[in-house]
Amino acid sequence: MADLILGQTLSFTADPFAEGAGAAEHRRHGAVLVEGGRIAAVGEAEALRRAHPQASVTDHRDALISAGFVDCHMHYPQTGIIASWGKRLIDWLNHYTFPEEMRLADPAVAADTAARACDLALAHGTTTLASYCTSTPVSVEAFFAAAEARGMRVIAGKTCMDRHAPPGLIDTPERAHDESAALIARWHGRGRLGYAITPRFAPTSTPEQLEALGALRAAHPDCILQTHLSEQTDEVAWVAELFPEARDYLDVYERFGLADASSVFGHAIHLVPRERDRLAELGAGAAHCPTSNSFIGSGLFDLVGLKAAGVRVGLATDTGGGSSFSMLRTMAAAYEVAQLRGHAVHPAALWWLATQGSAEVLGLGGTIGNLVPGREADLVVIDLASTPAIAQRAARAESFWEALFPTIMMGDDRAVRAVWVNGRPARGAD
Repeated sequence: MADLILGQTLSFTADPFAEGAGAAEHRRHGAVLVEGGRIAAVGEAEALRRAHPQASVTDHRDALISAGFVDCHMHYPQTGIIASWGKRLIDWLNHYTFPEEMRLADPAVAADTAARACDLALAHGTTTLASYCTSTPVSVEAFFAAAEARGMRVIAGKTCMDRHAPPGLIDTPERAHDESAALIARWHGRGRLGYAITPRFAPTSTPEQLEALGALRAAHPDCILQTHLSEQTDEVAWVAELFPEARDYLDVYERFGLADASSVFGHAIHLVPRERDRLAELGAGAAHCPTSNSFIGSGLFDLVGLKAAGVRVGLATDTGGGSSFSMLRTMAAAYEVAQLRGHAVHPAALWWLATQGSAEVLGLGGTIGNLVPGREADLVVIDLASTPAIAQRAARAESFWEALFPTIMMGDDRAVRAVWVNGRPARGAD
């Protein structure tokens, strides 16, 4: 039987960064028809009710129905250490990340962490995750199993490192290649699961390992590549020391066949002009991680500048360097960072980043991320008056965007009224 979900609806016909708020389509009395795990129709509520009288109806009244949020860069193994005090990037890795990742060599710890990460994401309205795992295959197995059990569409991969990490996390060029290849054979394309070839970042891989991963990438062009790029200035300087032959940080990845239209680079804050131009030329994606960039003191991502240069950008929590599981809070942080760079980003553009923009960066732009017939039915229903502070501000709104913006700036999991994953209720949909 078909399900008809009533409420306000928000979808996109184009990128608001290019076309403005007119690229968004808002229906005050809208509906989404879900059938067979996909969006069958989007339109006015009364028209769809008349056209589908046998559909099961759920009426969310003034709540907003949107495509589920898409987090295009996170680290599920760091779920337990989110909001840890006082470190910048390299110290964060050594003091918090690496010890926590070593714990996930235990299958029970990996399974528990993966389940918790998926459930926290869903509780915040995030239906798709692109995650780094640890260097142990068991951590990848655990994450894919947890996502598969919940019907989630996710992308993940074994994090490859053969230097500058503890012995318990170090692999070799051969292991990085062979274990990743085995995981691709087992999981990539299985249901709603996709594999990402995942060198952590240039400093933790030798040229030999990057070469091995480049060969793996050439053999599996349907897998995305995820890694980090120019997160902090001392990291950029370190890369220049380790790879003196490279023109810049991005060139390290280019030299090994790891930079193309299916590559997703986390952070991309401290770019030189050649890197910005080359990202646009390649069609590569940048994952904007604003809560992480503030929390770890990395810098201010140039969202408007990169979009104007033609770089594809998605939004990401970067859990647990990022300090929130919420894509609403992440949108708020993106707005605040842009304000510090002199730009007030429109709510339509922020919402697009967290849905269709992130989906496009992950190569899933035609599959998820928008209320469009034929897309997979991953949905979130947002209460636009979820707290007294939000409700009193929204009550004075003179437009839809003015009513939505308080939820972007002050909303959290209390705003998530319901979540649908692959056409089925995940929480609160009854």
